[in-house]
Amino acid sequence: MKNLPTLDCTGCSACVGRCPKKCISMVTNAEGFLYPKVDEDLCIHCGLCEKVCPVLDSRGNRTPLQIYVGYNTDRGIVSQSSSGAVFTLLAEQVIDEGGVVFGARFNDKNTVIHDFIEKKEDLSLFRGSKYVQSRIGNTFREAEEFLKSGRIVLFSGTPCQIAGLKKFLVKPYENLLTVDFICHGVPSPGVWEKYLKETIVALVCDKNSVSSHSILDKDTLIKSISFRDKSLGWKKYSFVLSLSTTDGSGVENTVLFSEPLDKNYFLKGFLADLYLRPSCHHCRVKSWKSGSDITIADAWGIGDLYPEFDDDKGVSLVILLTTKGNQYFDEIRSKRLVNVRSVDEEFVRYHNSAAFISAKPHKKRHKFFRYIQKGIKFKTAIDRCLPPPTYWDKIVWSINKRIKRYVK
Repeated sequence: MKNLPTLDCTGCSACVGRCPKKCISMVTNAEGFLYPKVDEDLCIHCGLCEKVCPVLDSRGNRTPLQIYVGYNTDRGIVSQSSSGAVFTLLAEQVIDEGGVVFGARFNDKNTVIHDFIEKKEDLSLFRGSKYVQSRIGNTFREAEEFLKSGRIVLFSGTPCQIAGLKKFLVKPYENLLTVDFICHGVPSPGVWEKYLKETIVALVCDKNSVSSHSILDKDTLIKSISFRDKSLGWKKYSFVLSLSTTDGSGVENTVLFSEPLDKNYFLKGFLADLYLRPSCHHCRVKSWKSGSDITIADAWGIGDLYPEFDDDKGVSLVILLTTKGNQYFDEIRSKRLVNVRSVDEEFVRYHNSAAFISAKPHKKRHKFFRYIQKGIKFKTAIDRCLPPPTYWDKIVWSINKRIKRYVK
């Protein structure tokens, strides 16, 4: 892996899965991201790791075949999903055909990992956005085994993970359906762990003390985590954390923590590009370069184009990039499981620019990580790096917003 600059590595783990000597492992760096590390004593210099690296051999731009906005007609499922629950319909179609579905879920340590399911009732594990980079683990190899056995595989992930899977597999598979999403960037798992730990301690213990209490305490159980709770609506989503605690007398209590988008510290740092992976700031798989069959996202701005379509419960943007992706989407449309409207690529460019443009690193990114590495509390580090906007900041923001509407 000598030819790959560290800042370019996306952490897709394709090199780890393909190494014949298992001499590559993923190691957490000082910022909390996973990077490949080679055991030179075991390496035979076969070059397979470099051959499957999606960064060393990136794809060209593609043009979508069709672009739609739509939502699942089961509004109960929509309420559990980040946008319009179209992914659930695609996954159910694959499972109905005897296939398996790969996606991201929380494990029992509240780390986001990739995994696979074979039953519809388990799809809830994959619903909802997880604003943390997931651990691919052994899922590329597991997907390959299913594909070789003839089973249909739906593999979902970030664009760089899909690009990694495609390179890992070496050859195309007709029984593989890949779905990615328009990605703003992936936050540090290490930062997420610190935020979660300090938040739980503040809820369970003295709110002014982050002392010896551990989030792994058997008396404290995280029941659910939602980055995009829709109780206040699709556009004004909230971060919600549900805990179960047991006191000294054995009585179980539920602790609910909820903060709207503009108040939650983790979401503020994420959306300010304060702790994204370095490769996200010059992403090489923008403009549909990942090789996915379908790209999904939130259909922001849909109320301007189709007011009757926006009930603030969630609408998906669906970009069909291959004939295979088009066929699967046509199948769920034919069953009238989804309400859709057509849009063009210009609509995507205006409302989802992250599909084409990489996020710029926040000017205080390095300072934030220095604070974290010194042991400064997460909220304190955020306050120092993201002070409240001044009066003039708000005026400039308001003017820019009006100019954008006028230009539109």
